[in-house]
Amino acid sequence: MSTDLATALTEGPPLVLDGGLSNQLASAGYDLSDELWSARLLAEAPEAITEAHLAYYRAGADVAITASYQATFEGFAGRGIGRAQAARLMASSVELAREAARRARTTRPLWVAASAGPYGAMLADGSEYRGRYGLTRTELERFHRPRLEVLAGAAPDILALETIPDTDEAEALLRAVRGLGVPAWLSYSVDGDRTRAGQPLEEAFALASDAEEIVAVGVNCCAPEDVPRAVETAARVTGKPVVAYPNSGETWNARTRTWDDSPTLDPALSATGARLVGGCCRVGPETITAIARSLGRV
Repeated sequence: MSTDLATALTEGPPLVLDGGLSNQLASAGYDLSDELWSARLLAEAPEAITEAHLAYYRAGADVAITASYQATFEGFAGRGIGRAQAARLMASSVELAREAARRARTTRPLWVAASAGPYGAMLADGSEYRGRYGLTRTELERFHRPRLEVLAGAAPDILALETIPDTDEAEALLRAVRGLGVPAWLSYSVDGDRTRAGQPLEEAFALASDAEEIVAVGVNCCAPEDVPRAVETAARVTGKPVVAYPNSGETWNARTRTWDDSPTLDPALSATGARLVGGCCRVGPETITAIARSLGRV
């Protein structure tokens, strides 16, 4: 590729990120009601993951996020998968996205972001949206570092440290990515002008201001209406490119196990000043195409 992603995030037009991997897999008929979520398909249906990535690349995405959000040594161990095989599965998430980029057969650069979700994603109990797990920063760093080493070793273009609910975990991740040789973005899950754990976003973004490994900051898996203020705060506090990929705007009803309300995501996300824009939960290829069109990319 002629331009690395870190440079592309600072030069030229904004880039398009993909949408929700899980909803694309679900629409293809896969049941993801599982503690490993989409990571289970790394072992059971890798071709489905490649096809999901391909759908987003063809929809106009420049960057695809891998199926490793919920992939951890601990989670795989719960299924009887040893560390060596778990590491191979995590690394394969990058190659599956690379394969999709090859199949897309486009002349524009396509990049791969290796996803590392929060500690709470491994617990699969909703605590990823609360944070404050009762662990020290050192314990969180010890949890994240081994899988980040595996993902970095698979040579993605960037690491996506995403859906981070609090500053404790952010600080642990900032330490865990040091020396890996791969740039990263840090993306918080937010509620209004605070992290999910209730810390002011100014303080949260400030942690990444001087971190050389972090080439972009932002928000994801949040309500669309939370994006503009968060993007402004992130850019002002850090001076770094901003990523924004909110949910569709629908809300999950835990009692009925259905999605309520209607989508509220405005495809013109780039108007907020974000340099990498896409979608998270419930955002599919059609919306990604609309975002790309708003940027004049399709």
